[in-house]
Amino acid sequence: MNDNSDSGGMTRREALGLAAVSLGAAVAGASAKAAASSRIPVRFDDPIWNREANARLEADTNGSQVYGRCSGVVCGVRPGEAVRTLFNFEVFSTIRVLRQSDGSYQRMTKETILYADAKTGAMLDEWDNPYTGERVKVVDVANDPYNWVIASTVQPPAMPGLVTTGQAVPGGKPYLLNWSEFGPDTIVLSVDGHAYYPNKLDPAKWPRESAGSMIQSSELFRYFVSRADLENPAKTHVPSNGNWVRVQPWLPWMLMGTAPGHVMYDGIFRRSRTLDYFPAPVLERIRARYPQFLTAPEKWYGPNYSSLEHYAREQTPAPPK
Repeated sequence: MNDNSDSGGMTRREALGLAAVSLGAAVAGASAKAAASSRIPVRFDDPIWNREANARLEADTNGSQVYGRCSGVVCGVRPGEAVRTLFNFEVFSTIRVLRQSDGSYQRMTKETILYADAKTGAMLDEWDNPYTGERVKVVDVANDPYNWVIASTVQPPAMPGLVTTGQAVPGGKPYLLNWSEFGPDTIVLSVDGHAYYPNKLDPAKWPRESAGSMIQSSELFRYFVSRADLENPAKTHVPSNGNWVRVQPWLPWMLMGTAPGHVMYDGIFRRSRTLDYFPAPVLERIRARYPQFLTAPEKWYGPNYSSLEHYAREQTPAPPK
């Protein structure tokens, strides 16, 4: 039969086309319904949901590594004067989460903090301290590893001697994080930590580097996440963007000792499966100084050492000024 010979006003080709459109709409509707039925709504008050959501945010629950970047400024804060930008910073990290038989995750990381000139962006090896008029050697942060356990109960802090086996500690309070809804499409996770602990840089041995016998610090994270991504169980890694702020005493290599004031880090971060979002100078320095940091740990090892502990182990006290 000729396609144009339909006597009812609709050609055979038009009829077949209409049927195809109808079928396509039916399939699309069925797919949308199936997708909606597979969605797992957020459950902020469920410790298991919190464990799984946090593991998917930190890395990829299929075991593959994720890169973390945080970029921003370090400011100096002193009494009686305006806050000033001192230099930039770049965090480079590789992160892996591995699920354990009890459902918990080993969250394993290598992380560095590099410092750069605030005006040119060039990586810093030396820096002219505007507060003291002294040129000082810049010391990177290089933590390998920095690990902790993500479980359905609150785990001990990731400090030396407290998390040594990579296994969840039985008991404890339910693991419930601070989530909020920022409009219909965005979920915000707020993670704040405030600490006061003994300084690993004994001021008697490190008079120019140590800020005193105790360290007071605060870290504030804000993760911004798509609700659709978070509620999609097929996404073993949930992309996020966010803000990180850290307040702490003067960095030891600034040689400010117990001088009044402190530094404040302020940066934006994201996770990525690729290196595309890192500036070329950062990757060049990582490949030259820390090539092992390009691959996240594949099994648990330790212990964790803080940046101040690494400093005490690897540096020597500066001579008196």
